[in-house]
Amino acid sequence: MDSHPYLLPEGVHAIPAHLLDLRPDADIDHDLLHPRPVVDEKNVWFFWDTGYAKMHPYTQRNIRAWHRRLSKQGWVVRVIDCAPSSPLNVANFLDISDPDVFPRAFSNGTLTGTYARQHTSDLVRWPLLLKYGGVYADVGLMQIGDLDRLWNETVGNPASPYEVLSYNCGAVEERSLANYFLVSRRNNPFFERCHRLLLQLWAADGGKTSTEGMHSSPLLKGVEMLGDENLSFEENGKFYGPDEARVMLTDYIIQGQAMSMVCGLVDEEDGWNGPQYFVDHVYGIDYMEGSQLINAMTAWNGPKAFELMSLPLPKEGEAESADQKQAREIVEACLQTSFGFKLAHGMIIRVLGETLGSLWRKHTGSDDVPGTYAHWLRHGTIYWCPDRLPATQEFKVIKPYRIGPLLRES
Repeated sequence: MDSHPYLLPEGVHAIPAHLLDLRPDADIDHDLLHPRPVVDEKNVWFFWDTGYAKMHPYTQRNIRAWHRRLSKQGWVVRVIDCAPSSPLNVANFLDISDPDVFPRAFSNGTLTGTYARQHTSDLVRWPLLLKYGGVYADVGLMQIGDLDRLWNETVGNPASPYEVLSYNCGAVEERSLANYFLVSRRNNPFFERCHRLLLQLWAADGGKTSTEGMHSSPLLKGVEMLGDENLSFEENGKFYGPDEARVMLTDYIIQGQAMSMVCGLVDEEDGWNGPQYFVDHVYGIDYMEGSQLINAMTAWNGPKAFELMSLPLPKEGEAESADQKQAREIVEACLQTSFGFKLAHGMIIRVLGETLGSLWRKHTGSDDVPGTYAHWLRHGTIYWCPDRLPATQEFKVIKPYRIGPLLRES
């Protein structure tokens, strides 16, 4: 394994070697392709429709790091897929023909749209958590903080009030959980309702094959659309103003809208008080510091982030340049204060242009060049851990978005 003498930032400690799986990549890959059966709730679920072996190298490195960090603490990492004859095919874990688990478009393979692969991924995460429990994460999420410790202190601790762990994408008064990192035990009542609502959105109009138009469902009345009046972009010579862009973004992240509605729903017939549940039982980490710090520190300028992370560290005796200083501050801040880092892909590229994730994808191996800031960051995600755990935001009970049954139009 890597032996580069990177500086350990203040507030970060080295993980004892006996807690890490430091075997060669080939051995890690064998374990990932042949995971042991589910025996408890310490599961980390990922999804890539064509399977782990066909993932991009930089996301394979993400997954290996999760395994290296967590496997010796009893966690099993699985990359679920839709590949024929694969032992990790979703059909080996969930009943894909059950309409209470998947919409018809998933079951019969007719799911369409620009982001069909992302929405296929959306549809597997709640069923996996509801049946087996654990963590669902996007393959683009780099884990930094001590997940096992946070699990043991929150969701995995019967004495803790917390039942859901995620990032909250907004201020303390907002209810916008990030679907790229979801944690719960089996049969969680919040995710169960979120999943029922999402299935109902897919069932509209006789059964949808894409998320297009779901933003306007009466079942989501009261939840604001995503984005603001400044959201716009140009693509192939066509300008998309704020109204069009917000519709597209909201349809794209419709799973997030479903979560927001359940957070803000009071359903007295069902005994559900979402605003109170969120305060009492959701451990919501601030998403910007917790999982988007590189973007925050580069003003969401993907090419700039890529340029900084690709820089070599100063050699002995060399003065640190201004760019190297910025790159060092980014890496140190991530390793000291973040719980993860989400490499952005999908629709955000249409809106903001290239991201660090899309450029690592385009320039194969650029995230793993020894002596660079990107490699220093990767080194830290395997060997080190921040001393502190991220705090939950201090939520207060908000006014409900809607009062009435979950699946009845008001």
